Amino acid sequence: MRYVVLIESSPESSNLGAYVPDLPGCVATGDTREEVLANMRRAIALHLEGMRETGEPIPAPTVEPE
Repeated sequence: MRYVVLIESSPESSNLGAYVPDLPGCVATGDTREEVLANMRRAIALHLEGMRETGEPIPAPTVEPE
């Protein structure tokens, strides 16, 4: 499965933030686009692992990039 990752920047910080709309609570930060995406890949893997361990259903991706 491939989930859409949204990356946001903040004028108050040099940090980038990312989240997955289809996986509420799955977030990551980083100083660069590459770093935030690498952190997000790890966050998605851990998030899905936790969902499997607790018996939660894994949601299918619903958000599509345009």
